[in-house]
Amino acid sequence: MFTGIVESVGKLLAVEPRGGALRLAVDLGGLAEGTKLGDSIAVSGPCLTVAELSGSVARFDAVAETVARTTMKDWRAGRPVNLERAVAAGARLGGHFVTGHIDGRSRAIAVRKVGGGLEIDFSIPAGSARYVAEKGSVALDGVSLTVARLLSEEAFRVALIPHTLGATTLEALRAGDEVNFEADILARYAARIMGRDAAGGPLTEEKLRAQGFI
Repeated sequence: MFTGIVESVGKLLAVEPRGGALRLAVDLGGLAEGTKLGDSIAVSGPCLTVAELSGSVARFDAVAETVARTTMKDWRAGRPVNLERAVAAGARLGGHFVTGHIDGRSRAIAVRKVGGGLEIDFSIPAGSARYVAEKGSVALDGVSLTVARLLSEEAFRVALIPHTLGATTLEALRAGDEVNFEADILARYAARIMGRDAAGGPLTEEKLRAQGFI
């Protein structure tokens, strides 16, 4: 379990295809201290297990299902990646509950500078509209973000403050770029309890309030 508060930006050193799977080598930098084999680390969203560790370099195996659902197929050596270690019990939950299980790829539709920050409009992956609610949470490339505005059944907007831009890889996003999208697990359970199906439309603050979730 993660919080979506990125601890560090690491560097992808190598991508080795293994059939439909991938073996990734990532320089964890200072996060390597205290990290051990078998630990879970969110690497730009997906939860991956440390399979090998040599100094600050960790190696991870991404199975074919993970590769198919995420942006990993386009990853190349030299790419910066957002890193977060699994949250410790009793630690502050600064973002929201993030599992590292990616729902799909979301595309940046428009990027606008607003003051010192950015507003970015993103597409909603197929089947995920019912989990996206205005003022609710999503994780994009492992970063916990608030949905500033639900634009339609197919798109939403987030607002990125300067601190988030400086602490993550999101500042480099341009229109057309894809990110890993994870819906809020609480929204997923709420939709299940309410009996929503894929055609039922997105959750809204009003619907959640009516059902007693907020």
